[in-house]
Amino acid sequence: MGSFNTTFIEGFILMGFSDWPRLEVFLFIFILIFYSLTLFGNTTIIALSQLDIRLQTPMFFFLCHLSFLDLCYTTSTVPQLLINLRGSDRTISYGGCVAQLFVVLALGSTESMLLVVMAFDRYAAICRPLHYMTIMHPVLCQALAVVAWLGGFINSLIQTGLMMAMPLGGHHLNHFFCEMPVFLKLACEDTGGTEAKMFVARAVILVFPAVLILVSYVHITMAVLRVKSVAGRRKAFGTCGSHLLVVSLFYGSAIYTYLQPTGSYSEKGGKFVALFYTIVTPMLNPLIYSLRNKDVKGALTKVLGRGTGSR
Repeated sequence: MGSFNTTFIEGFILMGFSDWPRLEVFLFIFILIFYSLTLFGNTTIIALSQLDIRLQTPMFFFLCHLSFLDLCYTTSTVPQLLINLRGSDRTISYGGCVAQLFVVLALGSTESMLLVVMAFDRYAAICRPLHYMTIMHPVLCQALAVVAWLGGFINSLIQTGLMMAMPLGGHHLNHFFCEMPVFLKLACEDTGGTEAKMFVARAVILVFPAVLILVSYVHITMAVLRVKSVAGRRKAFGTCGSHLLVVSLFYGSAIYTYLQPTGSYSEKGGKFVALFYTIVTPMLNPLIYSLRNKDVKGALTKVLGRGTGSR
């Protein structure tokens, strides 16, 4: 129990990538560039959606939420990682670590639910095109967004509460931020009961949404195959392709990290997978959506043209 009290007073040491000291300079440059691109890309999506009326649609309403979420998600982990990579002090207070754990879980859970909402939007657009604007009414869109955010934060509250109730042995976290699987490795007593509850919570927030998305895309595929024109099929698949790519990247890495037993979780491998979904995926999201969407390209050209014209 003494180590649990020590954890409260001294906090934690984030080991980060200290196992590979020669890699740290390269990682610092790589992460700084990707973080800058994430900030620029997601801020651009949000700004364009507000400036161009063509982008004020349900799909871009949810995309704005996804971009804002990605901005918050990367900012909750990356700045500290950059400091740790270039400095000798790698400590984080107990309160700071719990806050980071809560925020990362909340935003990750929210993204999981938001991707389901975006799949429903694509289902309504392709399977019910004549009733699309009636179904995706602004009031419903706002309600779905609120449910996604609330659901994410409630899930995080439950899991963080369960985690804080566990006695921890030691204060070295072999990771670059405070993440649930690494916390569970520090537990100094049998965590079977708590881990089972957490697994159920994680399964509900990951597996259930993934199944819903899969079902929606089965219906979407059937609807697209009924379209007679090749151009119509290509347009429909192009619209959904972006969302499916984002879904694959997000759920693939999240299921690997959160739905495997603590005993088989590799801390070294987990760090690089975490690097992918905290830095690479948020940077790719705006690129995936904007490069495949002519309205985004048009809005960007219009705004840049206006800026050039004003000079």
